[in-house]
Amino acid sequence: MQNSEKECISITPHSSEHSSSRTNYSRTNSASLVTTPPLFNQSHFDIVLRRQRSRKEGMPKFTAVPSRFLNLSNDFEFAGWGSISHLTFTPEDIDKGEVELNFFREQQVLGQFTASALAANDILGGVFYTLPSVVAVAGVYSPISLFVAALTLFLWRPVMEEMASALPISGAPYTYLLNVSTKSVALLGAALLLLDFSATAVVSAATAASYLAGEVSLPFPVYVGAALVFVLFTFVSLSGLRESARVATGVLAMHAVVMITLIVASVIAWGRGGMAQLSSNWSLGHVGLSPAAIARQVFNGICLGMLGLTGFECAPAYTSKMKKNCYPKVLRNLHLPALFLTSVMMLLVVALLPLDMVENGSNILSLLAQRVAGRWLRIMVVVDAVVVLCAGVLTGILSACELLIKLSCDRVLPRVFLATVPATGAPYVTVVSFIAFSALIYASTGANLIVVSQMFTMVWLAVMALFPISLILLRFSRPRLPRASQCSLFVVAGAIGVTVTIAAGNVAIDPTIAGWFALYLIILLVLFYVSQNKVTMLRWIYWAYDQLPWLHRPQLTRGWGDGLIRRMRSLRRREVCLLVKTDEINSLFNMILYVRHNEETSCLKIVHFHSGDVPSEMEANAKILDEAFPEITVDLMFIEGQFDPKNLAALAHNLKIPRSLMFMSSPGPNFRYPVAELGTRIISI
Repeated sequence: MQNSEKECISITPHSSEHSSSRTNYSRTNSASLVTTPPLFNQSHFDIVLRRQRSRKEGMPKFTAVPSRFLNLSNDFEFAGWGSISHLTFTPEDIDKGEVELNFFREQQVLGQFTASALAANDILGGVFYTLPSVVAVAGVYSPISLFVAALTLFLWRPVMEEMASALPISGAPYTYLLNVSTKSVALLGAALLLLDFSATAVVSAATAASYLAGEVSLPFPVYVGAALVFVLFTFVSLSGLRESARVATGVLAMHAVVMITLIVASVIAWGRGGMAQLSSNWSLGHVGLSPAAIARQVFNGICLGMLGLTGFECAPAYTSKMKKNCYPKVLRNLHLPALFLTSVMMLLVVALLPLDMVENGSNILSLLAQRVAGRWLRIMVVVDAVVVLCAGVLTGILSACELLIKLSCDRVLPRVFLATVPATGAPYVTVVSFIAFSALIYASTGANLIVVSQMFTMVWLAVMALFPISLILLRFSRPRLPRASQCSLFVVAGAIGVTVTIAAGNVAIDPTIAGWFALYLIILLVLFYVSQNKVTMLRWIYWAYDQLPWLHRPQLTRGWGDGLIRRMRSLRRREVCLLVKTDEINSLFNMILYVRHNEETSCLKIVHFHSGDVPSEMEANAKILDEAFPEITVDLMFIEGQFDPKNLAALAHNLKIPRSLMFMSSPGPNFRYPVAELGTRIISI
């Protein structure tokens, strides 16, 4: 025994030659008697090699780990062994790849003005529902509050420009978070976006009905009018009508003409009437107020004035459809008119209308139009308000549909959300679901437009906070991504600080707003979590069924376990793909860990594009990983060809796996293709 120990201790670290001899020795003399014990590395390799040889493709992988199920089988938790193959694209695959790539490039047609029009109707239409809320808390200081609120967008513009240059993909900020963090964090962004779209639709519909009620005597309450607007645009959405840049540009042009006419008429009336009304309002507005009280009013006005900037977050949702280098100009085109319109319009209101009329009126702009030009301009303003606000309802519906379809393609929501009306192609499940959710929000607040508007501000602030947060995560976890611009970290911190301060101010104005906001956010997060973790939920149900043996005997309940197993296997059978360029096992291991934590699947394909030279350890490491994850079938596929968008589209067609479920590591500064053209998800540094 001592001799043996001495022989073991005296063994020197093996060289490649020794390693070769040991491997050969293990293959040819495994049955012979040895006097020298094998090294740990040799014995461990022999065990792995023997188990790799004994596995049978397609047969389940079993483990010696005890089952959590005491009475039922746990075979469903183990996938089959993977395979190694070489794939050659068919002509159909190649043609399909070219068609998809050309289609994507043809979508990049929006110039700075048409792209601006899509979001400008929301941000400039906010003037109709922002002014009453702000003047109620800021009074005569409302123009100052609105101007300062608009100035804060100078913090967000460089942040959003950097994010879009690094990830020029649509669907932000959900897609930003999906590429720089985990899927659970991205679902938080999706929940906030859905709340934002819903609040947009509710506020727009309620304000449109309110403007009508202020001009004509409606035979029903305002909330019924808002409900009718919802019903009308449900049918409009189901008819297949889609918001286009041309329609949006036409609506924006009409809105611009009406607003310019109102401003010119107001300036003329102000010049004729002088400063008497402004002086009177100013005197009444700050009587008995201390400097601290005035500062408080201004701050409260800033907090609610952020409502007038809603729509600015919509521009990143269609970044991939803009022409190159167009996005910064779009943000500028959205910001500067918003900076001018709300504050100038509020100044004209204070200068021309008595303060008590302003504070007690809801249709402030129609009152201003009546004062400066008469009935004809008032009718124009009301018609403009209804058209622009109804366009906002349609924008909310269509934006929500795009988000819900994206979530369904990412396997968060059931595939039923992809169902369409055969005649029009409209996604009727998404439309009806979104309208029902929006109606629930409006009804649960007691059809109170002020409450919904204030909650809208909170939701918008939360969505805007996701952009600087995404940028911090991008710099930390995806630093190699190329980008055209880079802003200061102080700007990023400033945007987050402003968000927190303004959100705290809104809560201080009305603490119940935080309750409404948290309620709907939690409801959406719970729904998304359950839908994203369907197999986990079913496994818990299966475990509960296992703990009740008396349910296993009756004819009615005997087959429940088999039914749950079939459903879990069906859900986990959907494939995902890893696009890899290295055979380093730590990198492959971390990528598979990401899949296991973020996707419910038992079928994983590792794909490597090559030009003739295959990494030496790729096959061996794939087999080891196939054994290391018994719940996932790890297939390895080699494709001789270039890693480019066309071949990725061909691969998606061949494997029937959408590119949104193909994952890759972060491309470096020298990568030749835009990330948006790849259509894949970035999951590692």
